[in-house]
Amino acid sequence: MAYINYYKILGIEKSATENDIKKAYRKMARKYHPDLNPNDKEAETKFKQINEANEVLSHPENRKKYDEYGKDWKHAEDFEKAKQQHQTQNPFQQQSGGNYSESDYSDFFESMFGGRGASSRGASSRGGSGVGFRGQDYNAELQLDLKEVYTTTKRTLTINGKNIRLTIPAGVKNGQQIKIKGQGGEGVNGGPKGDLYIKFSIANSTEFKRNRNDLYKTVDLNLYSAMLGGELTVETLDSKVKLKVKPETQTGTKVKLKGKGFPVYKKEGEFGDLYITYNLKLPTQLTTKEKELFNELQNLRS
Repeated sequence: MAYINYYKILGIEKSATENDIKKAYRKMARKYHPDLNPNDKEAETKFKQINEANEVLSHPENRKKYDEYGKDWKHAEDFEKAKQQHQTQNPFQQQSGGNYSESDYSDFFESMFGGRGASSRGASSRGGSGVGFRGQDYNAELQLDLKEVYTTTKRTLTINGKNIRLTIPAGVKNGQQIKIKGQGGEGVNGGPKGDLYIKFSIANSTEFKRNRNDLYKTVDLNLYSAMLGGELTVETLDSKVKLKVKPETQTGTKVKLKGKGFPVYKKEGEFGDLYITYNLKLPTQLTTKEKELFNELQNLRS
């Protein structure tokens, strides 16, 4: 595996802050996104590299390992353990103050990770095949709208050239993360594959506000319906309902529509509630006759 300069891929310096990394990733991801570059293999490859770079540099611990170990960053802990083990099992190295060549040091790690150095050949002659290590976990963000996650939906993601069909249950929350086992990076020396973690970013282009499984909506109510009562048709996310308005309804009055809220995640047929808040809308541009009638009503009330 060749060394990849993740900083160069995102167009940032090694001293970049977390905020710099986030801004650079978003800018590059938008530019090379497959939806904006259909059938462009070069853009697709670039998009994969951008995601890979972000997976490493956006996590402080992973970034620290990458800065120190480069392409082998995900095996940093194994390198450290190997160093300690080597120092313990090699008293000559301790007595001589670590007086062995850099090539010997490389061979030692090659033997550990199944390389082709002298120590690796020695391990093979003893029937050893190196230590297997789990592959890298991948992280992706999927952007959806509130209407899209009101029902179960399907998406196809392209991760490192592989199409992954994903069924997204209704009721997914903003910021929620799911794991798809075995869809991460390839393992090393026969080790298991890593996993794919998908985080949902849910935008809201509707007039509803969501709080967990409940929805909230403000509806205008005219003066006459508020005073005398009547019927009002209100839109929910998937239908329309008729509400009976009680006479002398005040502005700010709340009405609960049971079971008309958001679906409960992975609970078929269960929904939250919809809360309607009435906003009294006063008439404007009154005619002379209307003003006379309001004056008459005022005199009656006083």
